[in-house]
Amino acid sequence: MSIDVNNESGTEVDEQAILDIARYALARMRIHPLSELSVIVVDTGAMEQLHIQWMDLPGPTDVMSFPMDELRPPTKDDDEPPQGLLGDIVLCPEVAEQQGKDAPTQHSMDEELQLLTVHGVLHLLGYDHEMPDEKAEMFGLQAAIVDGWRAEKGLTGPSPAPTVS
Repeated sequence: MSIDVNNESGTEVDEQAILDIARYALARMRIHPLSELSVIVVDTGAMEQLHIQWMDLPGPTDVMSFPMDELRPPTKDDDEPPQGLLGDIVLCPEVAEQQGKDAPTQHSMDEELQLLTVHGVLHLLGYDHEMPDEKAEMFGLQAAIVDGWRAEKGLTGPSPAPTVS
């Protein structure tokens, strides 16, 4: 799995954790090991520009996903996953920090960025949360991935609450 993390935000973030949880999420979703992903960490100004340009919405947001080859997880256990470019995930640590503080189970900016990385991966794989049934599926999968990664890393305490993007 080729995953690039590029921090252009000026904020210190745990890039290794972002890389690790992205790799874990893609492996759990059975994405081809030769697929490629890019994660870019930006400041609020850059995120706001992207949010306006691509979503026609004001202000910065927490995470945006830009799929490339529209890869999907294999539907059967014996299916060979396709290889390709997953796309880009853009994260904003300033928004993530505020969301972590405002969450019912307060948590750190880095924990929120880990959750948002998984959220972005799922969006790249075609998951969405517009409809209640889609939201339940996506957020359930998101929680399972984050919890599984945290358990594998030996991290304790409650996982961050699901993020709505």
